[in-house]
Amino acid sequence: MTIRVLLVDDQAWLRLGFRAVLEQEPDLEVVGEAGDGEQAVAQTGALRPDVVLMDVRMPAMDGIEATRRIVASGSPARVLMLTTFDLDEYVFAALRAGASGFLLKDALPADLLSGIRVVASGDAAVAPAVTRRLISAFASHLPVSGTPTPLDALTARERDVLMELARARSNAEIAARLHISEATVKVHVGRVLGKLGLRDRAQAVVFAYENGVIRAGADQFPPNDHTRGQPPAGS
Repeated sequence: MTIRVLLVDDQAWLRLGFRAVLEQEPDLEVVGEAGDGEQAVAQTGALRPDVVLMDVRMPAMDGIEATRRIVASGSPARVLMLTTFDLDEYVFAALRAGASGFLLKDALPADLLSGIRVVASGDAAVAPAVTRRLISAFASHLPVSGTPTPLDALTARERDVLMELARARSNAEIAARLHISEATVKVHVGRVLGKLGLRDRAQAVVFAYENGVIRAGADQFPPNDHTRGQPPAGS
């Protein structure tokens, strides 16, 4: 199946470079280009791409607002943010707006191509360095509430899977870490997204940070009704 890609960047020479890389791949097709966020929104509606390769900083409308509008429109297109600015506020804002991935423009061509294919398949593509920065810069400031949360609906295994999703790990990596099959991981991922009302794995990353699942220096879940007030196992 051919993946239809819309290129969005205010610099024409960068769009040309991206097009040159993508058009060498038999499963990728560049269906259009846009030079700002407003054009990106319009082109997404008109061309119906599978993936929008979106710059962050652009005139008229930035990539974050454009992503928010594309997602709000109900478009099935997945947005992969690509920027030179490795700044925490851009990363988190992009993921909260509904982006399915975030890579830096200095990524190797192979990583860019892989990212496009990953988000087109419904998974999340978040650069490892970006994931580490999210954890260290944002998660330490998130409160852990003692009140019931949507996390209470998850089983212990589903919580394990969410923990791994929050670190942007693939199904294969999760399967290896949890000693289960990739097919089982896929089932658990679907259940986690369904129970939490999330669109995709990228939203699972954001949800985990916002609900204190990942905190600086440690992985933990807020206590639920089954564990609240109980002593640690083995005590």
